[in-house]
Amino acid sequence: MHRYPNYFPHRHPDDELDCVPLLVAGLSADPLRTFLQFDERAITCGEAVAHIAQWQAWFGEQGVVQGDRVAVMLGNSAEHIYLIYALMLSGIVWVPVNTRLRAAGLEYVLQHAEPKLFVIDAEFDALGANLDYTGARRVRLPSFDGAAAPRSLATPAIGIHDPLCIIYTSGTTGAPKGVVFTHRMMRIASEAVLRVADVRASDRLFMWEPLCHIGGAQMLLVPFLLPVSLHVVARFSASQFWPQVARAGATQLHYLGGMLDILMQLPPGSEPHDHTLRVAWGAGIAASAWQAIEQRFGVRLRECYGMTECSSFATLNSTGKPGSIGQALPWFDLELLDDQGRAVAPGKPGEIVLTSKVEGALLPMYLKNDEATHSALRDGKLHTGDHARRDADGDLFFIGRRTDSMRVRGENVSAWEIERIFAAHPAVRASAAIGVASSVGEQDILLNVQFKDHAVPWESLHAWASERLASFQLPRYYRAVAQFELTASERIRKHLLSREVDDAWDRLRH
Repeated sequence: MHRYPNYFPHRHPDDELDCVPLLVAGLSADPLRTFLQFDERAITCGEAVAHIAQWQAWFGEQGVVQGDRVAVMLGNSAEHIYLIYALMLSGIVWVPVNTRLRAAGLEYVLQHAEPKLFVIDAEFDALGANLDYTGARRVRLPSFDGAAAPRSLATPAIGIHDPLCIIYTSGTTGAPKGVVFTHRMMRIASEAVLRVADVRASDRLFMWEPLCHIGGAQMLLVPFLLPVSLHVVARFSASQFWPQVARAGATQLHYLGGMLDILMQLPPGSEPHDHTLRVAWGAGIAASAWQAIEQRFGVRLRECYGMTECSSFATLNSTGKPGSIGQALPWFDLELLDDQGRAVAPGKPGEIVLTSKVEGALLPMYLKNDEATHSALRDGKLHTGDHARRDADGDLFFIGRRTDSMRVRGENVSAWEIERIFAAHPAVRASAAIGVASSVGEQDILLNVQFKDHAVPWESLHAWASERLASFQLPRYYRAVAQFELTASERIRKHLLSREVDDAWDRLRH
């Protein structure tokens, strides 16, 4: 391991690959610099500093100190960004909460993370009002009175390996796991954006990703690594996308969760021929769609692979080979191993196992989950549970997960999370969620349902589930089964369930 890694060309020699000094120096260097634009609002470094200082003063008023956890359930906004910067600079652990979580999913995160405060938008008041989450104080996003007075930023001593945030993965098997994501991991993720997205000085990065997702959070330090600007919108909108890109003069686009599939379904000519996008980077583009996307949008695709546990990015396809996730980033060694831990031959599938050349690039632990930590981290290696194959050129092709999960619109979805909700319905004896092919994004969810005595209408069952599951967890298809085939340990043999949906009820067609 290198204490002062040289894989990051924008790092100053005395920079320990940290977040706080970078952020303080970047915000303080030129108060008049516009580094961020939210919708039509241009934001300078000086304005940001004033708002961040207000947040830091507010933390003190609330009795929140370094090391405490603060859960945040907010939509994208300038104030949300200031809050994240303030948490980062104060050594307060940020717990981003997916705004699409409902009922049991939201309650689980809040109970498990045990935040001191739970900061929400007014629109989420009803969601948090009746939940049991071990005493965290629920507060609505404050409105600071008047113009923010210039103040200096408070920066206590914060270690590079201290937790910056707790990011809950949406699943493999079992309950969501809280990834302890350190200050160094966030810095590495931000540095990797520069490489993956081929960022150059004066670029304008279009940012639509929810800030509760690592895909959005990792962008917030980028303007302090290079002289570039972030152009943030509240959410992705297919109808507004190209006008937003034009107003921003955006040069980069992060695609996620079927975004490019949706844009490809717009009428030909929806995109202006003289748009400014140069690079589209992300994950999930099929080889069969690669050329058509590049030709229609006039961008270079840069496919990558990663997960929160490895500081977001692990591989990059910089050559443009259709369908490939490329090769490991310089600070990683990547092995493909079989079930016995042996390297597989070229062309054969194996589990992606990562070792980092940079201290702290892999998660230190899952929060309050020793079993999951020991399963994932073995002998200094991260066993991802994802599988890939390597071709004769050494390029990797992603195959999928071995675990019982699905990939829906950019989110990993645990079948366990869905099935435990439906188990509470009085008419349901058992259910099995599986992933099926989707025309948009990676997969849709098909829920196989065994009723107890009498079936209930699918519309009614789906409406019931909509109050309890996040939108990305909701099945698209429902199918009744008389009885499941079980293993000797009473587990449903999911591999025997049909992936065809012709005989299933489709909520999008009713």
